[in-house]
Amino acid sequence: MKNFKLLGKKATRFGFAEALVELGEKNPNIVVLGADVTGSVLTSFFKERFPERFFSIGIAEQNATTIAVGLALSGKIPFFATYSAFSAFRNADQLRISVCYNNANVKIGGGHSGITVGPDGATHQSLEELSFLRTLPNMTVVVPCDYIETKKATIAVTEFTGPAFVRFGRAPTPHFTTEETPFKIGRAEIFRDGRDIAIIACGLMVWEALVAADELYKRKGISAMVINNHTLKPIDVKTIVDAAKSCGAIVTAEEHQVHGGLGGAVAEVLAKNYPVPIEFVGMPDTFGISGEPDELLAKFGMTWKEIYSSALKAIHRKDKNINTNHVYRSVKEIEPIAKELL
Repeated sequence: MKNFKLLGKKATRFGFAEALVELGEKNPNIVVLGADVTGSVLTSFFKERFPERFFSIGIAEQNATTIAVGLALSGKIPFFATYSAFSAFRNADQLRISVCYNNANVKIGGGHSGITVGPDGATHQSLEELSFLRTLPNMTVVVPCDYIETKKATIAVTEFTGPAFVRFGRAPTPHFTTEETPFKIGRAEIFRDGRDIAIIACGLMVWEALVAADELYKRKGISAMVINNHTLKPIDVKTIVDAAKSCGAIVTAEEHQVHGGLGGAVAEVLAKNYPVPIEFVGMPDTFGISGEPDELLAKFGMTWKEIYSSALKAIHRKDKNINTNHVYRSVKEIEPIAKELL
């Protein structure tokens, strides 16, 4: 078991911004494009350091994406970053045809993602983009779990040629990994060993998964594996299947719609290779509202409490007749605990 502790809170957008500056210092082919929200997604860091390699396109996401493709085909490594709601959806056609069909070496930054963009409201709370992006041929999709991992992911996507999307957020979120924590594109990392249930999470929900695992052990003696599945595409089939074989039940957790994102990707893997009971924690097929990030996560059921109760349900489904001193054997026994927590 790896021991992770809370080191503080820091928005993942800082990891993206700091990585761009580091990349710019090492590689003169790194260029950055903005869409009139430079200060918000912190590409201003790069602009201040390398003004001759920063291009402000204005509120014209489709144009910015097309320009990025031209730069990539000319030998540059362009990063285009704006809110996920715009960098993934407003330019969907350009991503599909100009970027992915050409397998262009364009890197997309999806900032202010998820419900935690908070007061900006439903129109800016991008909770569907992962389901779209992971269906695009040639696209790599990464959802880092904290500030440090976002920095690593941003650097890592420059180490291969082809389209990539890095998702990050505005609000400060738990910072708990270090420079020594393993990270590799396409490889999920087991952050906690376990035998009764595997919790597979991405983004800020990885920390919530670790908290849920601690509570499951403290309250019920349940041993929960926690997997940081930061790369949705290409997904780590082996680690997911091995977890299913070891634990016999899965919970997925993401700051995204329950349909089509991490949960959908994991379900596809298991349906084909090793079906087991699965429960999904995420946005419950609805649009968000304005509010503070923590309030919204609680309102829409994206906290450790929902992961905890979902783990109990998945374990019950795994084997209704299992006879141990730490697993409930009927739904009637599970429901009061879940209601108490929620």
